[in-house]
Amino acid sequence: MNPSNWRTYLVTQASLSGDRSTPDIVRAAIDGGVDAVQLREKGTSARSRYETGLEVREVTAAADVDLIVNDRVDIARAIDADGVHVGQSDLSVAVARDLLGTDAIVGCSTSTVAEAREAAAAGADYLGVGAVYGTSSKDVDADTDGIGPQRIADIADAVSIPVVGIGGITPANAAPVVEAGATGVAVISAITTAPDPQAATETLAAAVETPKEVGHGGRSK
Repeated sequence: MNPSNWRTYLVTQASLSGDRSTPDIVRAAIDGGVDAVQLREKGTSARSRYETGLEVREVTAAADVDLIVNDRVDIARAIDADGVHVGQSDLSVAVARDLLGTDAIVGCSTSTVAEAREAAAAGADYLGVGAVYGTSSKDVDADTDGIGPQRIADIADAVSIPVVGIGGITPANAAPVVEAGATGVAVISAITTAPDPQAATETLAAAVETPKEVGHGGRSK
């Protein structure tokens, strides 16, 4: 249970899954070698997220893959997830830590160096940084430019905790994110909308594998 070992990170979203369930997508991604899963499921009720989370928890626990819950500390506790991921408008990192305990993983979404330093100082275990590229999956307009790999580099240089790039990432553009200093990449659409999520995960993993040893400025990652 160490975010520094995460290379590929699936963020779930049932509305993008077609006729496949979130547990089905998670199973396929795990078969493809995904390192962590975040239960997101925006737009669904708390009960639905909880019920889906119970199924996903069974799948991830059996595979020894970390399960993180987006925003909802209560659901993370209820399904015995490995941790929670909070945004800038959610409960603070410190409050999430108090509620979940020292063994839980607490991640935080950031997009600036100042936010990253604040989250790290508050005790975050890792940062989700983005949107790296333009995307419509994380409440960012599709025609909006992302922060780019250079911001990943700036943040990776500013903090000592793992950085996971997210937002508009595909196998075609994942390598520059890792080369900039991210330990891994998180995706929604690149896996969830793929005709073969297992193959999509394998392709993404291959894209981040080559540059992972040397980060921005030649830093060992």
